[in-house]
Amino acid sequence: MVSCDSYRMTPITEVEGRRVSLSNLDKVLYPATGTTKGEVLHYYAATAGGVILPHLRDRPVSFLRYPDGPGGQLFFTKNPPPGTPAWVATAAVPRSEDRAARQVVVRDLASLMWAANLVVEFHTPQWRTDTPEVADRMVFDLDPGSPATVVECCAVALWLRERLAADGLFAYGKTSGSKGLHLLVPLEAAPSGEVSAYAKRLAVEAEAALPGLALHRMRRALRPGKVFVDFSQNAAAKTTATPYTLRARPEPTVSAPVTWDEIAGCQEAGDLVFRAGDMAARLDLHGDLLAPLNDPERARPLPV
Repeated sequence: MVSCDSYRMTPITEVEGRRVSLSNLDKVLYPATGTTKGEVLHYYAATAGGVILPHLRDRPVSFLRYPDGPGGQLFFTKNPPPGTPAWVATAAVPRSEDRAARQVVVRDLASLMWAANLVVEFHTPQWRTDTPEVADRMVFDLDPGSPATVVECCAVALWLRERLAADGLFAYGKTSGSKGLHLLVPLEAAPSGEVSAYAKRLAVEAEAALPGLALHRMRRALRPGKVFVDFSQNAAAKTTATPYTLRARPEPTVSAPVTWDEIAGCQEAGDLVFRAGDMAARLDLHGDLLAPLNDPERARPLPV
């Protein structure tokens, strides 16, 4: 339950029994659409809260903060921000440079609203806090090099879907919320290093099968007109934009789950652009298209 003492005058909200201090609710964060911070918080409270939480829960969260909007200063942080309330959960995480490192774990709506008030993108690894560096999902970040767009990403995604299916794996898609597409695969627990090695193998295969379209190397000189199949986000230290997070883009675009029919039918880059205001209707229509990622029955062993 979310209840506001006063939307404009007293920026204190009670969320499931926790009192969360809010600020600058009328501040315009996305000038292109006039979207205010209050509208951003409403998106997480009223639209995305029920579906983003399962993808955040039990995973250490990294924040890309953009408190003055996407045109202002952006900074990435893994450490709990100063002033983090005592009731916000944190967990120890492996970090070679800091043996005592901890990160925020967003387990409930109150924690989500506290974090959203900081104006952040949510980023999470492919493992959970109780099994650090042991992945329960795999990700491919399909990143187009201009003039390629998400249309070309969709062609690569369809190839990867079939290749993964040949190994008995299920793949699910979401937009990056920027230019590209993410494919996510539920796995039985496997060391992150092994998942990275398998993902790299498939990226290399994609380049061989689609030589004019797919690329597994990051070199900028090779990128124009092709889709970089980024497998590196499977490394234990890497993170990916969490499903349903808003992005620090000119408009309040969402890293939104999409159907395979939408991927197969994508003809223009704008076909797979979804903003905060689009998500309520999509959730009414589809529910959480990525719910299978949290279903143990969908997890399959990593191929050897």
